[in-house]
Amino acid sequence: MPLALVALAIGAFGIGTTEFVIMGLLPEVAAEFGVSIPVAGWLVTGYALGVVLGAPLLTVLGTKVSRKKMLMGLMGLFVVGNALSAAAPTFSVMLAGRVVASLAHGAFFGVGSVVAAALVAPEKKASAISLMFTGLTLATVVGVPGGTMIGQATGWRVTFALVAALGVVGLLGVATLVPETGRPGGVTVRTEFAAFRNVQVWLALAMTVLGYGGVFAAITYITPMMVEVAGYSPGSVTWLLVLFGVGMFAGNLVGGRFADRALMPLLFVSLGALALALALFTVTAHDRVLAAITLAVIGALGFATVPPLQKWVLDQASAAPTLASAANIGAFNLGNALAAWLGGTVIAAGLGYTAPNWVGALLSGTALVLAFVAAHLDRRGAAAGPAAAPRGAALEGSRAV
Repeated sequence: MPLALVALAIGAFGIGTTEFVIMGLLPEVAAEFGVSIPVAGWLVTGYALGVVLGAPLLTVLGTKVSRKKMLMGLMGLFVVGNALSAAAPTFSVMLAGRVVASLAHGAFFGVGSVVAAALVAPEKKASAISLMFTGLTLATVVGVPGGTMIGQATGWRVTFALVAALGVVGLLGVATLVPETGRPGGVTVRTEFAAFRNVQVWLALAMTVLGYGGVFAAITYITPMMVEVAGYSPGSVTWLLVLFGVGMFAGNLVGGRFADRALMPLLFVSLGALALALALFTVTAHDRVLAAITLAVIGALGFATVPPLQKWVLDQASAAPTLASAANIGAFNLGNALAAWLGGTVIAAGLGYTAPNWVGALLSGTALVLAFVAAHLDRRGAAAGPAAAPRGAALEGSRAV
């Protein structure tokens, strides 16, 4: 695997750390700025919304430059955002810094996925994408708990300053290790948007929203679930999240390896098993050992869907994949927001802290249904292709796989 993937993974590690570490530092940030915890929660919501909006916006703006320069610019934006957060004199400036950093998130992973796939042979695309995402999964295992501990011990500003420094390392890595490929020929804003005429791209985005949204329906409320239902102490939640991150790390590598061999069967198995695991979590959450095991399994199954879904989008939008790839990253965050809202709704309705698990199971189960629909359309398109070719190849280019 090319060393350029290491540079992409470093950038992904920094982005993953800054996205999630704020959750462990909310009390400290709220106390310094004199705001309530719910108000401080806007630092999480604002980041998620920035990802959803920034992914397509910056990707479209980046069609005028090479992908390497785009990645460098995005890492520069990431550094500025985190430096602004570290030095923020007011809560409003802190929120602005979070939004600035988030704008780079979706576009970096979207463009980075295209670059990673282009660095290797076609049969290794998903593996290359998963190696880039390894940086994100390692952030949940090392970066987030480490950043939380540093922030709690020395101040949250130190954590964001270190993340900004990590972004500088990622920027230098991209500048020195990622090859210069020039601006993609024939790719314009119009061709990028044309990819969305393919129903398979929309199915992939929907599978991402619902499938990974199922994971966050449970994980968003993991603290009250583990403390009030499983009986863990509040201090144990950090290590439970590390366990969840270990599952994500393993699932990402397995997903990348098998997606290159059998993409749709992998999606069928991972989404089906994820829906089952989330449903069982309503039961296993009442036992400490079983709850911990289930948490790791959910992390593994949830992230096993990431490389195949990202590769599926790239395949279906092969003529102009960058915007579709970035939109898929935004879809992850849209799914997170949707699932968090639905999970909070069922808790507010008095159904208990395990009720979000049922919400997650239904979301992931629906994603599984969409995966079967996508596979059916793909097979039908493959069967129609040879017959349509003699009549002028009207369907040429409509299938990317």
